[in-house]
Amino acid sequence: MKKINIAVIGCGNIANAAHIPAYTANPNVEILYFCDIIPARAEAAVTQYGRGTAITDYKVALADPRVDAVSVCTYNITHPTISMDALRAGKDVLCEKPAARTYQEALEMQKVQHETGKLLNIGVVNRFSKSVNMIKDMIDADELGNVYHVYVSFRANRSIPGLGGGFTTKDIAGGGVLIDWGVHFLDIVMYCLSDPAPLTVSGQAYSLLGKDMPSYTYEGMWAGPPKLDGTYDVEECITGLVRTEKATLSINGAWAQNIGPSEMFIDFLGDKAGVRLDYNTKTFTVYTAQHGALVEYSPKFNQNPYYETEINDFVDCVLTGRRNAAHIDNAVITAKMMQALYDSSDMKKEISL
Repeated sequence: MKKINIAVIGCGNIANAAHIPAYTANPNVEILYFCDIIPARAEAAVTQYGRGTAITDYKVALADPRVDAVSVCTYNITHPTISMDALRAGKDVLCEKPAARTYQEALEMQKVQHETGKLLNIGVVNRFSKSVNMIKDMIDADELGNVYHVYVSFRANRSIPGLGGGFTTKDIAGGGVLIDWGVHFLDIVMYCLSDPAPLTVSGQAYSLLGKDMPSYTYEGMWAGPPKLDGTYDVEECITGLVRTEKATLSINGAWAQNIGPSEMFIDFLGDKAGVRLDYNTKTFTVYTAQHGALVEYSPKFNQNPYYETEINDFVDCVLTGRRNAAHIDNAVITAKMMQALYDSSDMKKEISL
């Protein structure tokens, strides 16, 4: 089988934790370039993985006719520009989530994908999780009956990432906990429900606990350490109600809250059965009634390495031209919903879509 040549753009956490290891394990892939604006990161990747060339300008990779596809693993602010440049250069693209900072930017990416005909996948990795696909199969098979409501909880005690840095700067990230954590949870719901159109959205975002950065108390800080001379202008808490053409969604999310327990789960409520997906473990429990008795059970299965599955499926799409569930056409639906939640919060009213 033909090998494909990849350029990895951005050599930070997600590239090293997911994209690069999966590509190096795939016999049909050769990584030609590691690109990062911090030269040491790109050079470290070349040294660690024993392949490729370190560059700081992604356009070098785009100009190389040998490159078939790119992974975009950079800050949200650069997702649209790099992805659209790559598409126009004739490269297929896997861009990390979220597609963009705003719905309008996501639409521009979709437009260029349609114009060029090249692949544009978004890193909604949970669409490749075995447990999520088991739940989707149950819903599709009508085992839950009419799924009328979904409750989404992504809440933690004090987990603002890199306070004062890129994650908490709206111009760079586009938002806070909703666009960082919520995008994964909402995408799971949309995927399991077969991407229903959102109809109305009402939401409220709160930026409170991190405002006084020197006084913010925490146990740990991923993407840290704090930059007390930096910016904090995103939400650490979001709540909302979304009506779709299939079900309603209740959203309760927080990077930081004055409640100790972390609650990371999704409840699918059907009139035949309900399912709670534990987001951290990717296990789930089914609740129903059978033979006049209440029943609950937790299926036993081996969870797949879903980042590797996602990357391998993208590689197969590049080789075959096949379109998968991570296509930009699906990702823009979630982007539209998140934008409406932010707009509703700003305007203090429900948004009709």
